[in-house]
Amino acid sequence: MVETSVYLHIPFCRRRCGYCDFNTFAGISHMIPAYVKALCTEIEAVAQQQSQRVELATVFLGGGTPSLLSSQQYQQILETLHTHFDFASEIEITSEANPGTVTAESLAALHDMGGTRMSFGMQSPHPQDLAVLNRQHRFEDVVNAVKWSHQAGFKHVNLDLIFAIPAQTLERWRAALEMAVNFGVDHLSLYGLTIEEGTPLYRQYQRGLLDDIDEEVAAQMFVEARSLLAQHGFTQYEISNFARAGGMCRHNWNTWNYQPYFGLGAGAHGFVNGVRTRNAASVAAYIQRMRAPQGEWPAAEEVAAIPFEEQMREWMFVGLRKTEAGVSRHDFTERFGRKIDEVFPEALAWCERNELLEEFGPERESLRLTDRGRLLGNQVFMQFLGE
Repeated sequence: MVETSVYLHIPFCRRRCGYCDFNTFAGISHMIPAYVKALCTEIEAVAQQQSQRVELATVFLGGGTPSLLSSQQYQQILETLHTHFDFASEIEITSEANPGTVTAESLAALHDMGGTRMSFGMQSPHPQDLAVLNRQHRFEDVVNAVKWSHQAGFKHVNLDLIFAIPAQTLERWRAALEMAVNFGVDHLSLYGLTIEEGTPLYRQYQRGLLDDIDEEVAAQMFVEARSLLAQHGFTQYEISNFARAGGMCRHNWNTWNYQPYFGLGAGAHGFVNGVRTRNAASVAAYIQRMRAPQGEWPAAEEVAAIPFEEQMREWMFVGLRKTEAGVSRHDFTERFGRKIDEVFPEALAWCERNELLEEFGPERESLRLTDRGRLLGNQVFMQFLGE
């Protein structure tokens, strides 16, 4: 069954974090009203270009910092979406937020508008780690954000955590996990820090101001997280994502199932009907385009049909991120009319030799990462992506 989603990019931040290489901007909050108007224009224009009215299963507001929007701006965006798209009866509506940018009142208002899920960038409870990452919030901001979310009626709350931060110890990471699970949230996303070229963190690293990241310690942190979270009722359902019963993020799950999604807003990427879209990244350029929208994808700087062979490789890449469900040979054949073992014989043989994939399920027809494969997932994915 096809489920369509929409991702809405809100690129504004009070201050850019030291490790961030996303399409985000600080110091231009005065442009938010014009941006919201442009985003609503794009929603309407894209919806009108579809051959029939589309039902949305999930909505995800990401950033940036969506929580910098006022309640009225949130409402304007969601009402525009609902005007031009149908909402599934049990639609999931997620908003990302930085912990220090929400109040009890703003969260209650968002829940009343139909929000079902909040995702907060906790990253770490420890001031030393937050200082390295150049994060503005304090631990008490996280405490309040989660408490207010639950009080507002949000049943689903996610916390992002980062590990392998320079000078972060295994003990400090373990303590961060313990604190996170004791909040009573039903979802955790864990990301190993990557120092991306061009970021302030990269410049500090180049100048020798940061310790090297020990890959063995990073792997140990990940193994520790899997063990500790399992003890607290969390299942690892994707490489970086863990959920208690009923807490899985449907928006991301649909992405890993290679389902279509509209990517709207400055710099957003989309995938609909086998076509990949990439919007203008500059906020000013995006707003200018939406003053006189033209064409099927009026904000896009790049529109490309994905070749059949590339779709098969991408399907394997996103599918194998699902650590429990993996990929089904039957589903692959049903979608592409070919067999996995005939399309990827060399990749499968390499993964088998290195004990990175295992067969499971009825007649062992499905494939998923082994425990070793979960630690070396990028090596597996490169085999199928042809890189």
